Amino acid sequence: MTPRIELVLGDLTEQDTDAVVTAANESLLGGGGVDGAVHRAAGPRLAAAGAPLAPCDPGDARATPAFDLFPPVRHVIHTVGPVWEGGEHGEAETLASCYRRCLAVADELGARTLAFPAIATGAYGFPPAEAARIALDTLTGTPTAVALIRLVAFDAASHRHLQDALTARQ
Repeated sequence: MTPRIELVLGDLTEQDTDAVVTAANESLLGGGGVDGAVHRAAGPRLAAAGAPLAPCDPGDARATPAFDLFPPVRHVIHTVGPVWEGGEHGEAETLASCYRRCLAVADELGARTLAFPAIATGAYGFPPAEAARIALDTLTGTPTAVALIRLVAFDAASHRHLQDALTARQ
């Protein structure tokens, strides 16, 4: 079954999904951008739960409880995106692996609804339009039991890239 895809402009930490994905660093201890926001919203127990699961390699994913995130969020799925180095170092495949691994982890957890940020487009420098295309291609082409995937854009430009990628798929 192909999951339903929703695009929203908003705050990842306020989504009413079973799990949220955070664009983490390899330590899983929190950082800047969306990862910092998720860690602030979930509270200090999130870093304490993530630390023993580290290191998490680029393209992989790990799950922890969501702690203080607003219910019904029960899990945070941490994934490490690729640092953009010009596109000739496997960055696209690593980014696609992030999305595939998050879906696999969500399936292991029994999560039926899942919210994603734009992985690797912030400090890691992945071009947003290409990242949006990879996200949509991977999420719609990967078998999963997840019924709803919500792609959460933090700004209008990110939302436009996701909308363009979704329109191109239709």
